[in-house]
Amino acid sequence: MKISIDDHSGFCFGVTRAIQAAESELEKGSLYCLGDIVHNGQEVARLEMKGLATIDYDDLRTLPAHSRVLLRAHGEPPSTYWIAQQRGIEVIDATCPVVKKLQDRIRACYEAHKNDEAVPPQIVIYGKPGHAEVIGLQGQTNNTAIVIENTHQLDRLDFQRPIYLFSQTTKSVEGFQELVEKILSVYRDNGITESRLEYHDTICRNVANRVAQLQAFAKANDIVFFVGGTKSSNAKVLFNHCKEANERTYFVSSAEEIDDFKFQISNLSNTNPDLKIGICGATSTPLWLMEAVSERLSAF
Repeated sequence: MKISIDDHSGFCFGVTRAIQAAESELEKGSLYCLGDIVHNGQEVARLEMKGLATIDYDDLRTLPAHSRVLLRAHGEPPSTYWIAQQRGIEVIDATCPVVKKLQDRIRACYEAHKNDEAVPPQIVIYGKPGHAEVIGLQGQTNNTAIVIENTHQLDRLDFQRPIYLFSQTTKSVEGFQELVEKILSVYRDNGITESRLEYHDTICRNVANRVAQLQAFAKANDIVFFVGGTKSSNAKVLFNHCKEANERTYFVSSAEEIDDFKFQISNLSNTNPDLKIGICGATSTPLWLMEAVSERLSAF
């Protein structure tokens, strides 16, 4: 058997930066993180062993003054900073620079048009409702932005009003382009000037490019184990793309889950002595976890 780990899998830049910030700040003393620092239970548990305490918004409102709270890569709405300031909490801001830039652009758009009473604008975010990043983006518009996931939800928009379209950084480029084309087609069909739409492709290419890379990796292997956290929407999306490229792709969250595939791997290796097994993961999957899966497979 040949076992390989995909070179392009693992933490994206924003997550790596947040993890490094947490480890550095933990050396100075107690530290809280608002929400799971990354959507991977194994990595969250590793950092909790080092002393990182995960809290929610209710906890934030009751922390004593001078507590230190890390804001994860997903970003936060302005209300979070306000609460922290009111309570005298020290904020360690680990918002991904790509997300931070997007927040600034959306806030600038909102501030520029919020008083356009004659023709009220619509700021629209292509993203997943309730996702941590999207909550932070909506907050830049005083929660007036409209969030849509696909073209089937365009009935939420008023096409007689200007539309300013942005995207969650981890969404599909193809999905965003499809959304733009659908809006433009509605304009054309109804004789509305296309200038009413202003769109901004704010998708992180480091994340978006992983789809093609992962599919090429999946095709190059006989069996693939996709390692990811069950809470990660990015993991679910990337896993499905891998599954499209190789039907023998399986989702696991820990090295121990590999044991469930022992019999299947044994049968495959009996018929194919050169069996190639690939290990890959999401932007929230730590390299050490993929290496643990590799070691478990080697033990077979």
